[in-house]
This record gives sequence, C-alpha cells and structure tokens, in this order.
Amino acid sequence: MSVNFGSKRVVVGAHYGLRDWLAQRVTAMLMAIFTLIVLAQVLLSKGPMGYDKWAGIFSTQWMKSLTFCVIISLLFHAWLGMREILMDYIQPVYLRLSLQVFSIVWLLACAGWAIQVLWRL
Repeated sequence: MSVNFGSKRVVVGAHYGLRDWLAQRVTAMLMAIFTLIVLAQVLLSKGPMGYDKWAGIFSTQWMKSLTFCVIISLLFHAWLGMREILMDYIQPVYLRLSLQVFSIVWLLACAGWAIQVLWRL
C-alpha cells in the first residue's frame, strides 16, 4: 500500500531562477570591470583624446579579447533581461515567441556588427 504525504508541488515557468540571477550578476560585474579598465586607460593617457588614442587602447590583443568577452556578456545579459520581461508580461504565446525570435536575431546582428568594428581597428 502506498502512502502519500502531501501533494506534489507544481511550479510553473521556465525554472531558471538562481542560474539566471547569478548569470546577470556575473555578466554585470564583468562589464563593470571592463568599464573601469577603459576609464583608467582614458584618464591615464596624455594628450587630446582622438581616434588614434581610442584605436591604440583597443589595438592590443588582450584588449580585443577582453572586449570580445564583454560583448558576449552584454548580449547574454540583454537576452536574459529580455526573456524575463517577455515571459512575465506578454501572455499570447505567438506574440511572445515572435518577440523572442526578433530579440535573438537583433542581438546576433548587434554581435556581428560589434565584432566587425572591433577587429577592423
């Protein structure tokens, strides 16, 4: 004979909770550290700030790699936020799916453009 102690808990939603919360914080910290590094390089550079100085800041391989990581982090951070907003506030499934697909396509296009700009320097 089987004994049932309580009911089974039914949770709705995508079950992302802690993982998404942590991913948002990690990507935000990476973007904040990158901002501080760029700000320090700008403040510590001598002379007028022009294209040559900006190109010099982003010309080294370690800075390009760090910038690439920040671009990917920014896209992931934006996707997590957009997905949560769309899942919470857009009820019709067809509209939510359409907006999510549009968001993904837009973010991938932005990534392609940002990487193209970064490696053109």
